[in-house]
Amino acid sequence: MSSWKGQTKGNPLGYRIFIFIIRYFGITAAYLLLRFVSLYFTIFQKKQHQVFYFQNVLSQSKSTIFKNIYKNNYLIGQVLIDKVAALSGMAENFTFDFDGENYLREMKEGGFLIGAHMGNWEIAGELLKRLDIKVNILMYENEKQNIKALLDNVQTKKTMNIITIDEDLSHIIAIKKAMDNNELVVIHGDRYVQGSAFIQSSLLQKPAKFPYGPYYLVAKFNKPVSFVFAFKETAKHYHFYATKPKLYPRIKNLMDRKIISAIILNDYIPVLEEKIIKYPHQWFNFFPFWDEEQENEGQDILSNKSIS
Repeated sequence: MSSWKGQTKGNPLGYRIFIFIIRYFGITAAYLLLRFVSLYFTIFQKKQHQVFYFQNVLSQSKSTIFKNIYKNNYLIGQVLIDKVAALSGMAENFTFDFDGENYLREMKEGGFLIGAHMGNWEIAGELLKRLDIKVNILMYENEKQNIKALLDNVQTKKTMNIITIDEDLSHIIAIKKAMDNNELVVIHGDRYVQGSAFIQSSLLQKPAKFPYGPYYLVAKFNKPVSFVFAFKETAKHYHFYATKPKLYPRIKNLMDRKIISAIILNDYIPVLEEKIIKYPHQWFNFFPFWDEEQENEGQDILSNKSIS
């Protein structure tokens, strides 16, 4: 069964073509080509996870599935184009609404920002430059190296520090350093990696596995956490959301860590559900997210097989 392993899908030639068009003809021209590319993906590429999402989770009629998948593909394509444009120093082409920017300014002693594979986090990163706080993004390094190199080449200025998730857990040291320096650490809270520890819960009334790691980190370091999102509302306009930061009780033992982690997740899920309902076509978790799509793997941290 397919599962997400920290890699982003994509074709290097496709990236080069779009980077060339963005650079020499502009974002609008790239969007035009994208309409044909999105149609190709909608017709010819595997789409079982999108079908499940629209039909079984959102209860959309079968007659609208093709239209919904096309819009989903077109939006993720636009998000990628906007990402390249922003990294290329063209962020001024976009306008923004801000809900909760004042909350992030309250986090003067640092903390965590938990987002999701929805909307456009790279655009949100551009917004965080407005804050007088250093921002670190926690991410997997398993990107295809040729695609990463292409994106690195167009990036005019690195605006955020990247902390890679490593098997030797060295990223924990980097996170601790960031917390000691009162910095912000960004992590997604919605993508479970096969074989890793998880918290069993539900999203939109369907059982699902959520990664244990993001919530464990918030509980471990005892810093405030805000849930953040940035959604595309028109061709060149985004809406940024951040919730009021919350500081959870300090953990005293292993069971406290598990309980507090689950409490943080329970606070995150209603916010995520609200955003999915409002922006249903900007859910980009193209892997077997819900239990009905995947076999039971990994460990439920609230079960007898929980990790230490």
